[in-house]
Amino acid sequence: MNAESLKEAVRRELPALLREDPEFRAYVQELVRQESMSRGETESRFDRVLAELQRDREAQTRKWEEQRLKDERDWAEQKRKWDEQDRKWEEQRAERDRDREEQNRKWEEQRAERERDREEQNRKWEEQRAERESDREEQNRKWEESQKHFDRVHEEIMAQAKRFDRGIGALGARWGIQSESAFRNALAGILEESFGVEVINVNEFDDEGTVFGRPDQVELDIIIKNGLLLICELKSSMSKPDMYTFERKARFYERRHQRKANRLLVISPMIDDKARAIAPTLGIETYSDSTDVEAI
Repeated sequence: MNAESLKEAVRRELPALLREDPEFRAYVQELVRQESMSRGETESRFDRVLAELQRDREAQTRKWEEQRLKDERDWAEQKRKWDEQDRKWEEQRAERDRDREEQNRKWEEQRAERERDREEQNRKWEEQRAERESDREEQNRKWEESQKHFDRVHEEIMAQAKRFDRGIGALGARWGIQSESAFRNALAGILEESFGVEVINVNEFDDEGTVFGRPDQVELDIIIKNGLLLICELKSSMSKPDMYTFERKARFYERRHQRKANRLLVISPMIDDKARAIAPTLGIETYSDSTDVEAI
């Protein structure tokens, strides 16, 4: 008999046996009781496990809720910080925008002011340029008028000068040599009268050309008294070249006669400043009047 047949036989016979056999019924009841107690304990342990799992689940749920709340609070705090930072950034951006706008406004005002100053300066420069141009034109006109007037006056002066030069030239041709000779003779006479000396006019030929650079006559005035030799130049005017020429004439005379002059004298009322300056370097005494000559 297999298990299924046994089960089928028990289900068929069991109700009658329980009614008819008290011992068997008691046995079955005890067996069922024991079986019921074992299942109850198992169910009780299972219930405890379920309750513990429930408590764990509730504790975990509570922790999750606390963590969720904490996360929400942390997120809210972080979001508040982010919002605060965004607000600060927005305020700073707005302030930078205001500063930029204010700076742009100032730059625009400065640019407009510089433009106005440039236009005003250009206007002044233009006015000054026009004024200078007008002044230059007026100055050129006056200068041209002045130049024309000067040219006319110059032409008149030059015409008169030419006429005067022609007159003076004709007079000088007659008077020049005679006046120089007369002046020399007059000075010689004064010396002879004032100092009791004789002025001797010497006229010798320089065949080597040491005085004038070529052979020519050399004319000198000399004074000899008590063994002293004085060589003089008596002229109405004396220039620097004349001073050098007199010094060469004196040295020519000294070499020709082998005698050193004690004094070299230039007597003239008109001695050029340059001639007067070089005279001491040549050993020449200068006098503007014959009466100024020291006693011989």
